[in-house]
Amino acid sequence: MKTKHVFAGMALLLMAACASIGTPDGGIYDEIPPKVVASYPADRSVGINEKKMRIRFDEYIKLMNANEKVIVSPPQIEPANIRADGKSVKITLYDTLKANTTYTIDFSDAIVDNNEGNPMGYYTYSFSTGEAIDTMEVSGVVLNAADLEPVKGILVGLYPMDSLFNDSILRNEPFSRVSRTNGSGQFCIKGVKPGKYRAYALEDKDGNFLFSQKSERIAFLQDTFTTSCKWDVRMDTIWRDSTHYDSIRVIPYVHYFPDNLVLNAFLEAGQDQHLLKVERPDPDVITLFFTAPADSLPVIKGINFDEKCLVADASLYNDTITYWITDTAFTHREDTMKFELSFLETDSLGVLRPHTEIKEEAPRVTWEKILKEKQKKIQDWKKQRDKLLKKSKEPLPREENPYEKTFMDLSAKPSGNLDPNQNVRYVSKQPIAKVDTTRMHLYIKQDSLWIPEPFLFLPDRDIKSYTLYAEWEQKRQYRFTIDSAAVVNVMGDPCKPIRNEFSVNSEDQYGSLFVHVIMPDTGRVIVQLMSKADKCVATLPADKNGRADFFFLKPAEYYLRCFVDNDKDGIWDTGEYGNSLQPELVFYFPKPIQVKAKWDVEQDWAPLEIPRMLQKPKEITKQKPDKKNSVRERNKERELKKQQEKRK
Repeated sequence: MKTKHVFAGMALLLMAACASIGTPDGGIYDEIPPKVVASYPADRSVGINEKKMRIRFDEYIKLMNANEKVIVSPPQIEPANIRADGKSVKITLYDTLKANTTYTIDFSDAIVDNNEGNPMGYYTYSFSTGEAIDTMEVSGVVLNAADLEPVKGILVGLYPMDSLFNDSILRNEPFSRVSRTNGSGQFCIKGVKPGKYRAYALEDKDGNFLFSQKSERIAFLQDTFTTSCKWDVRMDTIWRDSTHYDSIRVIPYVHYFPDNLVLNAFLEAGQDQHLLKVERPDPDVITLFFTAPADSLPVIKGINFDEKCLVADASLYNDTITYWITDTAFTHREDTMKFELSFLETDSLGVLRPHTEIKEEAPRVTWEKILKEKQKKIQDWKKQRDKLLKKSKEPLPREENPYEKTFMDLSAKPSGNLDPNQNVRYVSKQPIAKVDTTRMHLYIKQDSLWIPEPFLFLPDRDIKSYTLYAEWEQKRQYRFTIDSAAVVNVMGDPCKPIRNEFSVNSEDQYGSLFVHVIMPDTGRVIVQLMSKADKCVATLPADKNGRADFFFLKPAEYYLRCFVDNDKDGIWDTGEYGNSLQPELVFYFPKPIQVKAKWDVEQDWAPLEIPRMLQKPKEITKQKPDKKNSVRERNKERELKKQQEKRK
């Protein structure tokens, strides 16, 4: 029995000891990136006709975001098969190899070790089918022409200026060398033969390395350039810790030119026009969606209704058209709307041709269902009213059932205080058919009295809105009234009586910004005031002296954008490849401007003095740089954790 008790005690002590042991330490983490130990054929080999390559590393590796980061040049019409296999990367090319050509497989930072994800760094494997390796490089950035946003993932390629070059080469011949932009819009084309070139960018949606669709963004430089290089040095700081540096090393390197190309990517006007979809959310409305703007509206011919009952509400460029069906007898009687639709459609040759098709469209919500829901609301209101009548000791005021009659929605924007230079828009959900201004009244408050004031109530371009204009006085209060049925929509619904009151703010609550654009010999310049969301809040053409004065600005942080209005139409115009027409140049002021109440800010601006790739402020740039694939300093974290555990 004693022996049993001894063994039991020893077991309990062992269990207690085990329970007190902390989390096992897995040891030092691997923070050493993979290294190339061999490649077949060897890197930078010449006279190669092999289509299969293998690169061996000193540890197991994997490829991160290979489709996005790895690029083969010259471009491969049949995509190459590039995959990680244990401690190797295997490459298989399917296109016929070109004679006397340098091939590069640019991995960027896609190669990482399998366990910890330590990146190898930027790595390029190359070989040549000829007797020499071409080593020149060309780099720069691609920006969206309209707003200088960096363009990520767009192809950038070169064409040599030889006897084969022609102005339509992007439609007929793939690039000779190619790269792809990163999250900052930057590109670097490697393995370039010394010579004279022209650069292009292409959003290659169909993968043929040709500008074959109008829906593909493109960019092109009209100026040619010659590749070159020179020895240069860069400074590399060696840090002792996060706040102190140990030394600065001078590192020699080969500097390749050009290294500052800027390509402005744009989508051509006149996109292929097709009917995208037709929607009929309820019986009274039907909407047509097209893929591109149009010069004219489609033609509808009713089959089971008279098309004269349709009222068209078109977007600015006629790519979205909503038709309001004013024949309520038809919509109450028939669910399906049958009609012949005729419009211009782009054919396979890119030519606009008349096209007609038969459509049958039923609403998502039928009139029968709408009527049932309305009747339920009427009955529910009556029941609630009866309950109130029974509980109330005094007679309730007479009240109409709000669901028995339909009224149009008509709302004021803004609905409160006005800027001294602001007017009031009245917006309806449906197009407005009739307006009786004799049943409208504007008053200004004087002491305790409301005095009539003159006004104008005029239609906007949008058939669903009108604007109230008046000579507003600062620090004064106004009242605008609209009588019942003074406004009627196309469905015959009248407005309810409306009474809105507005107060006009004092100019002391605002600031002013006077911009002087210094850009000689560039023609007309349009200056735009931008918000923190990179939205245009005000637009003014600069005068002949380059001045644009913005008044009554609310205190805020603003940004500036301008563009050169070559055709003086006041609208930014895109480019056209076929006519070698570049988009109108856009510029940003590189930092925010603070406007305060009672302040007048004077700002000189010379857009041509700052490289365009550095102009757009980071605060309003939506396309952010790629997250750098760096080594995780887990050993530092491990040591810190061990020290913290010791203190406990």
